[in-house]
Amino acid sequence: MKRTIAMNEAWRFIRQNAEQAEHEGYNDDHWNTVDIPHTWNAIDGANGYEYYKGACWYRKVFTVEPSYEGNKLFMEFNGSNSITDVYVNGRHIGQHKGGYSTFRFDISDAVKYGANNVLAVKVDNTVVDDVYPQKADFTFYGGIYRDVNMIVTNPVHFDLMDYGSNGVYIVQEEVFKEKARLTIRSRLVNESNEEKKIRLWADIFDADHRIVTYAAKEIVLAAGETKTEEMSCGIDNPTLWHGRKNPYLYSAAISLTSFNDTIDEVSIPFGVRYFHVDPEQGFFLNGEHLPLHGVSRHQDRKDRGWAITEQEQVEDMEFIKEIGASSIRLAHYQHSQYFYDLCDKEGMVVWAEIPFISVMSQNELEGINAKQQMLELIKQNFNHPSIIFWGLQNEIQIGGERQEVRKLVKELNELTKKEDPTRLTTMANVLFVKEEDEYNRMTDVVGYNKYYGWYHGKAEDFEPWLEKFHTINPDVPLCISEYGVEGIVQYHSANPKVKDYTEEYHALYHEIVWKIFEKRPFLWASYVWNMFDFGANIRDEGGVKGRNNKGLVTYDRKIKKDAFYMYKAHWSEEKFVHITSKRYVDRAESSIHVKVYSNCREVTLYVNGNESQSKTSDDKIFIFENVSLAEGMNEIRAVAAHNSEQYVDIAIFNKVEAPNSSYEAPVVDKGEEVNNWFQAPDLDGEMTEELQITDDVFSTRCTFKVLFDNIEAEAVLNKYFGEDYREKPTYGMTQGFTIDMLADMAPEYFNEKLLYALNKELTKINKV
Repeated sequence: MKRTIAMNEAWRFIRQNAEQAEHEGYNDDHWNTVDIPHTWNAIDGANGYEYYKGACWYRKVFTVEPSYEGNKLFMEFNGSNSITDVYVNGRHIGQHKGGYSTFRFDISDAVKYGANNVLAVKVDNTVVDDVYPQKADFTFYGGIYRDVNMIVTNPVHFDLMDYGSNGVYIVQEEVFKEKARLTIRSRLVNESNEEKKIRLWADIFDADHRIVTYAAKEIVLAAGETKTEEMSCGIDNPTLWHGRKNPYLYSAAISLTSFNDTIDEVSIPFGVRYFHVDPEQGFFLNGEHLPLHGVSRHQDRKDRGWAITEQEQVEDMEFIKEIGASSIRLAHYQHSQYFYDLCDKEGMVVWAEIPFISVMSQNELEGINAKQQMLELIKQNFNHPSIIFWGLQNEIQIGGERQEVRKLVKELNELTKKEDPTRLTTMANVLFVKEEDEYNRMTDVVGYNKYYGWYHGKAEDFEPWLEKFHTINPDVPLCISEYGVEGIVQYHSANPKVKDYTEEYHALYHEIVWKIFEKRPFLWASYVWNMFDFGANIRDEGGVKGRNNKGLVTYDRKIKKDAFYMYKAHWSEEKFVHITSKRYVDRAESSIHVKVYSNCREVTLYVNGNESQSKTSDDKIFIFENVSLAEGMNEIRAVAAHNSEQYVDIAIFNKVEAPNSSYEAPVVDKGEEVNNWFQAPDLDGEMTEELQITDDVFSTRCTFKVLFDNIEAEAVLNKYFGEDYREKPTYGMTQGFTIDMLADMAPEYFNEKLLYALNKELTKINKV
């Protein structure tokens, strides 16, 4: 029978590329001792642009029981970023490219039985041309950050080398309320030197572990043969996996037996369900409309990076459950199997995706690694009922218009549909992709990452854009795959506005946008960016380096921002009341507005023990105007009732003489998302000449990639933005943007005079 032996404790580690470290006799006594999961960027990965990227080494001494001889041994890594080379006793076993999936190597012929063995692993998080991601707005933490196991199997076993899967796939051929028809597809391996006659058996159990059906098949495997076998079975009147309403799971015990011995067995929880997306009415699960109230998740957290525990993953899920979400976009890479299991158990509808993001390789044009990671994602997660959508790309158009990118997206879609025709393909287009673009029809459904109200425009701009897209593409199922703004709980304002980084604007933005989304049933989903703040080394915003602060919960998971409760009021059935702006303690005004979020219909406000006002509301937002403050500390109490239960929240506001300056974001943050990319030029001169901009000359209408591909245009950009532009961390993130697009995002930086000066010189350069 198969054995799985944890290999997580007492590794030797060095944060450098140590010469000869792969050799069995290498002396690692001076190295640090660490346990897996581990990352070498736990601290520096979210504190600013500079963090360690390069090769590091891990070493571990292990023994293999003599009784295991004659079996097959595999070393399993569940997540190691991003290029991993594995050595056993000085012998190179293999290399894996990609930082997010499970991979295994056969070490059977390299180990010594009954003696010490040395496992040496080189892990390198350097960005290279043939491994994805190439560029992204999150930190690429290095290390062996998920569990390592040694697996011992009989020479006849379910295939462990099929892109890191367990070798068994439960295919839901047809599912209805009356019947579920399944195919159990198993990849079998005979690594012995003789023919083997075996029985393949599958028992299907319900949630109470009562058998509901089974399937069996007699198999003959030739020596050295790998083959795929299929068995059919059905479940009458199945209990359907129905999201959070009823995440019902069956289990399949699939075994290989030889005479009276069970030589391999796999246990797989699974759920049966059917679904579709209507371009007018949204998402349907098992024939019932299910609004996909979604959040996105990155897997890292403060001082741990990606090296998180199972308990921390449970905590993340509890936050997501509390807010009332029904769907999660697991961005922008394959997440832990443990978290996918949680999604199955908790009924979350999942969008799972690969890190084909922002920029395609400039030289490797076949997409070999992207396709490998797509196959790993699908095969390793095939049996999770929570996964409904396979995501092919995220904002890949940032790298500029390239036909090879379009070709690869189409090929990824074809590969995915061939590998798994039972699910839907999707992708997240960058904000500047036109409504008429063929990108909107390459996958079954599509999403857009839109940031009206932060990078450009105002939050209300979502409404006309959604109507425009739906009018042009009435048959294209659309979702908003990302939306959000920075919210730093240090900053506060009674008059919040775009780009002020305050917790108040963060909440107000989500109020406005959610009202727009909930009125449009044709949106099959919307995904808040992001559920949690996360590490993003290229960022320096709001006085916080190395962090994306758009989360509804802080990076350390200690604070739920006010916007968290706005969504909870709309999405959750758990009754509560929440006073906003609690961290905005010092108030210089004699009277203030108090905002309350609650999913109770009536809220009463008490000020310093005295009843002040009562309000009813159906939109979950209660605003109490002109609440007078006495000198010093004031206690504000909000009380709501539902079915004889009372819900209370308390805030303390301090009446002060002058505003507290610590509540204001640093002035240098003005236009910051662009100032991070360029140097502000000092311009002289008048705009006297009328410029003619035509298609045959360069201008600010061109993308940065097009401009930098021309020597003369590049010289103009270097003149105004500095010759070190290519060295800046966000260089690769601007290639698909035109200068005019960035001017729309930051008009206070790309002022009229700068655009005029650029165009005056660029229009003198002919494209041909």
